[in-house]
Amino acid sequence: MTEAGIEKADLQAIDKIVKGSIQIKKEIAKVIVGQEVVIDELLIALFCKGHCLFVGVPGLAKTLLVSTLADVLNLKFNRIQFTPDLMPADITGTDILEQDHASGKRFFKFIKGPIFSNILLADEINRTPPKTQAALLQSMQEYKVTASGTTYNLDLPFIVFATQNPIEQEGTYPLPEAQLDRFMFQINVQYPSREEEIEIVRTTTSAFKPTVSRIFSPEEITSLQDLITRVPVADYVLEYAIRLVRASRPADPAAPDFIKRWVSWGAGPRASQYFILGSKARAILNGRYAAACDDVRAIARSILQHRIITNFHAEAEGKTSLHIIDQLLDTVKEHT
Repeated sequence: MTEAGIEKADLQAIDKIVKGSIQIKKEIAKVIVGQEVVIDELLIALFCKGHCLFVGVPGLAKTLLVSTLADVLNLKFNRIQFTPDLMPADITGTDILEQDHASGKRFFKFIKGPIFSNILLADEINRTPPKTQAALLQSMQEYKVTASGTTYNLDLPFIVFATQNPIEQEGTYPLPEAQLDRFMFQINVQYPSREEEIEIVRTTTSAFKPTVSRIFSPEEITSLQDLITRVPVADYVLEYAIRLVRASRPADPAAPDFIKRWVSWGAGPRASQYFILGSKARAILNGRYAAACDDVRAIARSILQHRIITNFHAEAEGKTSLHIIDQLLDTVKEHT
């Protein structure tokens, strides 16, 4: 679909999103050196209402990146450090007993927890038991919190960014597959290049403290998120994304032999939905008016790597989910 097939108001909104994303990147670059690919995927997730799981060793500015994004977007930001003794009420909030001084009557008052924010950073999410991890599930899916039988709506936009340390696994609780599936992307945060590391050390050890400008308001972000759903997608792009996802399931008749050999469980329908939403957002952020197969391929690794569960054959042969995704992209063709 071309520019001519889109309403004038939407064209103006697309222009706003393109210019806004360039400004957002400029503002983030004042604080964060490098990590362009991570920031691109972060913005795609933001405009798709998608939650993100960041995996990387400590000290790669994962927390700083998320708090800077919240600052630039003028969004309420809360951070929870996940620990083994963290309780669900520490996330959602709790009822406390109060007394009315005039009448002397006692009543329960709900004190909102840190989940009542626009951007919630769940730091080291795998350090807390599954019961506490599950406190996030309803909020991530329905944008609501239920506590003591009462349901509270969260302010929109609401996005969870979680971090996970891939090396120190002692005292951690692996995220259940059902919870992993709630995350649109798993983003691997890599070490900086030599030049980037020199720049990081130079800027962070000086007295200079950068200040960032605010770009969007929460209301503008919510309306731009709605715009993404109106972006057209051709049938062949939709079918390509679905073929990729279905080919990742070993029980599917269309699954290649290497999938049947190395994979226990493939990706579910939520992956197909995120492929299309993510492709639409990527197209818009790049100033295009329709999603293409290139957009699907560009986000395939981040969407599929935490949804493809490998088996012992893959482990024995040193095959990770990323190896399998690359082979899948080579095998599944755009057009049947």
